[in-house]
Amino acid sequence: MLSGQYDIPAIHCTVTGAFTNVPPVDAYRGAGRPEASFVIERLVYLGAKETGMDPAEFRRQNFVPDDAFPYRTQVAVTYDSGDYEKPLDKALEMVDYESFRDRQAEAREEGRYLGIGFSCYIEACGLAPSELAGELGAQAGLWESSLVRFHPSGTVTAFCGTSGHGQGHSTTYAQIVANELGIPYEDVEVVEGDTDEIPQGMGTYGSRSAAVGGSALVKSSQKLVDKAREIAAHQLEADPADIEFEGGEFQVAGAPDRSIGIKAVAEQSYLAHDMPDDMEPGLEATSFYDPDNFVFPFGTHVAVVEVDPRSGEIDFEEYAAVDDVGNQINPKIVEGQVHGGVAQGVGQALYEGAEYDDNAQLMTGSMQDYAVPKSMHIPEVETGATVTESPHNPLGVKGVGEAGTIAAPQAVVNAVADALEPFGVDAIEMPMTAERVWNAVDGRTTADGGPDAHETTDDGGDV
Repeated sequence: MLSGQYDIPAIHCTVTGAFTNVPPVDAYRGAGRPEASFVIERLVYLGAKETGMDPAEFRRQNFVPDDAFPYRTQVAVTYDSGDYEKPLDKALEMVDYESFRDRQAEAREEGRYLGIGFSCYIEACGLAPSELAGELGAQAGLWESSLVRFHPSGTVTAFCGTSGHGQGHSTTYAQIVANELGIPYEDVEVVEGDTDEIPQGMGTYGSRSAAVGGSALVKSSQKLVDKAREIAAHQLEADPADIEFEGGEFQVAGAPDRSIGIKAVAEQSYLAHDMPDDMEPGLEATSFYDPDNFVFPFGTHVAVVEVDPRSGEIDFEEYAAVDDVGNQINPKIVEGQVHGGVAQGVGQALYEGAEYDDNAQLMTGSMQDYAVPKSMHIPEVETGATVTESPHNPLGVKGVGEAGTIAAPQAVVNAVADALEPFGVDAIEMPMTAERVWNAVDGRTTADGGPDAHETTDDGGDV
């Protein structure tokens, strides 16, 4: 993901691994993409500063053009679709960027230091296809399985091999299946993550559930409708090619009085009194969906902060998140995922870190010591969205579960660096605790003799 949203002609990366005796760590939300996004967005911040360009305009001039998709980067992957200027423009409008620099200058005259930070992130979700897994040596596929079963009662059970743990899968999957079958959402029960009932499944990771699991449910639902169409055509004494399906009703084309509902078809499929020749009773379908490619969500997050150089404290003034995750099945769930991701990203930027003493003993080994952010630490997040469909799955979705975690850290770090620009500070190690901010500012001045971190009290003491 080191190309980010940018049309970069050449990329070289050297990675150094260090073997240490500290406790092992494992994948966190985002799993690798936050690091790549952090690197490129910090480089873009520094590039804009070095060239004297506005950071938003610097990004805009280097975006992959919207007519270049599918776009193959210099680091192997091919982006499916994108329009990167739209989220940036929307985010700039949300924070009133046109007036921000004036407000920032006025605040500095008052001894207050505001900063704005951008994060134009991209991520890869729905890892695919299975052929790729084989090329990388994995002994597993990247498909997902599903089964959609219509019961004689007219209700439906949808089985999927993913595993929900708070992302709202039951709601989203029920909406997908209900939409495909033209039945009420309340009539769909979702079962997932149960190996007793779903022996084949690849689980939930990499924001794959909607793009891969949801698409598998679409495929199964479509197969089910195809079989139901055959039964309906037989019942209506018509050619299956002349049967139209909409809103849960099968109708003979041009003959609105000749119709039958899908629930009635389901009942007939189990009675099996009058079925097409050689057709098995029952109404259910199974699919194994293997995507052609990843999907690539993207967006722009903007953090506006105020930093007190005398105490090192950081306060949020605004946080705007504009994400393009393709089609949104349930916008409220998307919004909730963004809020949760931003909370974790802000935690990485400001609070969460493994601390060791001089004897290499871990000091943050329990939740009493490790600073997971609480509600009071999280800014009010204003969300927005643009929609660029993915061509690689039948839903046109892209994945959202990790977007906020990937986007937030560098937005916050860039904002703090922008606020402290008069002090010559352009980077602070995460987590940016008050102590680290204070130490970064302490004793620094601008080349032209700008603000000094030290102020002298009336009695000559330092503040």
